[in-house]
Amino acid sequence: MLEISHGKVVRVIALSREYGPESVKLSDYISGLNDDEKSNLVALMWIGRGSFEPEELEYAKEEARREATAPTESYLSGIPSLPEHLESGLEALGIDVTDAEDNL
Repeated sequence: MLEISHGKVVRVIALSREYGPESVKLSDYISGLNDDEKSNLVALMWIGRGSFEPEELEYAKEEARREATAPTESYLSGIPSLPEHLESGLEALGIDVTDAEDNL
């Protein structure tokens, strides 16, 4: 189960699209997430880019926790296709974020 609200993921996608993955606004937003949310965000991105299958979500979250040697916001800021990977990850997990997008 994904342990970050869909609204927060949509916010990361929107900030990344509007300001770019290297923006201070995106970095500040991600740094404000708790550790579980950060590891879930990384796992979701990994699923979206094909590093893990959707059924490997729990394993991906564990790996994200283990491999968190740099701040999550720094790691994610180096990924130019971040919003696309997050969207693909949500889609792969069967998560519809239409309502969250409408409320943004």
